[in-house]
Amino acid sequence: MKQLTCLWCLMLSCLFALPSFSQAPAKKSPNIIFILADDLGYETIRANGGESYQTPNIDQLAVEGMRFEHCYAQPQCTPSRVQLMTGMYNVRNYISFGELDPSQVTIPQLFRKAGYVTGAVGKWQLGKDHDNPNLLGFDDYLLWQVTVPRVDSIGWDPEKFPAQRPQAGGRDNRFSQPVLDNNGKVKTYAPNDYGPKVINDYALDFIEKNSKAEKPFYLFYSMLLTHCPFSPTPDSPEWMKDDTSVMSYKGNPAYFGDMVKYMDKMVGNINAKLNALGIAENTLVIFTGDNGTDVPIVSRFKGRDVAGAKTQTIDGGTHVPLIAKWAGVIEPGTTNYDLVDFSDFMPTMLEAGGVKVPDSLHIDGISYLPQLNGEAKMERKWVYDWYQHPARKEPKIFARNHQYKLYTTGEFYDVPADELEKHPISYESLDAATKAVYHELQKVLANYDKRRLDAIPGKKP
Repeated sequence: MKQLTCLWCLMLSCLFALPSFSQAPAKKSPNIIFILADDLGYETIRANGGESYQTPNIDQLAVEGMRFEHCYAQPQCTPSRVQLMTGMYNVRNYISFGELDPSQVTIPQLFRKAGYVTGAVGKWQLGKDHDNPNLLGFDDYLLWQVTVPRVDSIGWDPEKFPAQRPQAGGRDNRFSQPVLDNNGKVKTYAPNDYGPKVINDYALDFIEKNSKAEKPFYLFYSMLLTHCPFSPTPDSPEWMKDDTSVMSYKGNPAYFGDMVKYMDKMVGNINAKLNALGIAENTLVIFTGDNGTDVPIVSRFKGRDVAGAKTQTIDGGTHVPLIAKWAGVIEPGTTNYDLVDFSDFMPTMLEAGGVKVPDSLHIDGISYLPQLNGEAKMERKWVYDWYQHPARKEPKIFARNHQYKLYTTGEFYDVPADELEKHPISYESLDAATKAVYHELQKVLANYDKRRLDAIPGKKP
């Protein structure tokens, strides 16, 4: 009897010594999808108060996730992408339009090193070599404007469109009859193929393929819409009847609303795919815009007209939508009022994926994952902007908080009261509290003043 009791105790001790059979399986690494709309300002989204366009799918992201009131990009596409990819302000590593210095450490490189499959679809504009996307961290890509310029002569028929001469070089090749780079090979699609649809289909296939393979993935979905030339979409009555709008840089602004609607439809396809595959609860989706709306576009926003201000450093050029959805993590229908800028995306997405930012990088961004988790307020007290327009010799530089903006020129603005920055406030007229804000922003400007290209080894201006 004593031997049986000992044997029973031994069996129990062995049972409790095997926790791997009783513990829950390790949590899977979440998928990350970053959707970057092109030339889409804050005022265009109905969930933000926009009144000109229907954006039901993006609005649904806000219903299911968190909407941010104060996200700020650079005023133009490449500067925003460089800041996004590296987590650093342009003053430290921006070299020229259409390029990202290959010495830089990027988000996809770090995800790939951590075991993620990385994909990029849509607009590139970060280097012109065919191996550039892979070098910067992407395993799989279908991209516009890598090795092929944005205009060509394909598809322009002077007999069919005699009144519309092509722009220098030819027609824009991102929309009808797109020309795209697919993993090192250039493909010209059929005249009735639509670039944004081709790109969206590829993104959906990437999501499904890696989901079924049970591989965590990072997808950079850099949308072609809503950039000019403003032109018909496949849902427009004029589709394939009049292609003249892609022959000039701006096209016809009357089609902007159609382009917003189609862009929203593509976002809806992504959300539907995640739900169909049952992976929404393990996928963080972030939607934003790369800069303000383009200049010809005027939109209704909360009962007033707001003109697009792309390439300008006023609020309309930098204030962009930001919505994040992660089922089971982000509380649905929440609004966040903290400051966020494009340097913050790198640490946020990497932290969400359990990937550490190397200490050697010294990035400028601050993770806002705690805000997504509903844990804390953002640490960021200011946003810094160093912006070099390709046609201007000198950069425009400012620092701002929720209310006030200070340029290196000394111009100081109350942004909500003067969004177009027509009335700079003199320092002498400030009260003590506002002078304190002025001095804090002045310190930010001074901190970055001597840091031009400091993140590029051996590079000096």
